[in-house]
Amino acid sequence: MDVTPRYLGAGSFLARRDPRVLLLVPVLYFVAVANVADLRGMLVCAAVALVYYRAAGIPWRGVRANWVFMLTFTTLLVAVNSVFTAADTRVGAGEALFTVPLTGTEVTWATLSYAGTLLVRYASLAMVSFPVAFAIAPSDLGVALARLRLSQRLAYGVDLTFRFLPSTVAALRETIDAQRVRGYEHSRSRNPFRKLASLKPVVVPVTVNALIDAEDTANAMDLRGFGAKHRTWMRELAFGRTDYLVMGGFLALAAVMTAAKFFGPFGEVWAP
Repeated sequence: MDVTPRYLGAGSFLARRDPRVLLLVPVLYFVAVANVADLRGMLVCAAVALVYYRAAGIPWRGVRANWVFMLTFTTLLVAVNSVFTAADTRVGAGEALFTVPLTGTEVTWATLSYAGTLLVRYASLAMVSFPVAFAIAPSDLGVALARLRLSQRLAYGVDLTFRFLPSTVAALRETIDAQRVRGYEHSRSRNPFRKLASLKPVVVPVTVNALIDAEDTANAMDLRGFGAKHRTWMRELAFGRTDYLVMGGFLALAAVMTAAKFFGPFGEVWAP
């Protein structure tokens, strides 16, 4: 059984690009936003990231749970690191708006600006990263990594992971359904050991099948001579004019934001 990951952005503008573009853009964008401490500059970068994300054509219903988890976790992380505790990277004390009761931290406009910058940074990084998971054809990911001159073991490892894990999840669901037909019910006891013991009818067959699939894959790779110094890929990749334009745009963004950090207004926290 071969169950590939969700290719939600199929047919979109980014899906038609060379997959290496989708792998390199997050790196360039990270270089750009890593140098921005001003909320206004971060909003400019976020606008670019939003346009890029929309070009992936990823339907909201397909990634709603991913976004809810990411935004919830990020909001809690930002609140703890910037609002509830002191942050040395903030500049300018300013007038305290209120004081956090438990920690006694004084919250100023600079504090809120710093927190907003972090939140927008993480959210925009997710925008440029989601197309890697949902707008690259699963069969192209390993080829793209190999064409970037990365280790062939890394390329094959990522390619097999994107195929093996979804297959294991699908096998888990099928096993649970099959066991329920046979009368299996998960224990509702509060005893953790009893709960773990009740999972044995599900965990054992899934684990055995996963080991068998992994062994079959390893044998198939041995038969194909995996481990040689140089391997060829049937899939050919070539940058087009649009690919160069997209890469050049993000390269320019990284250069402008890096220059703005040292020579412009975006190197310090903005306090309204």
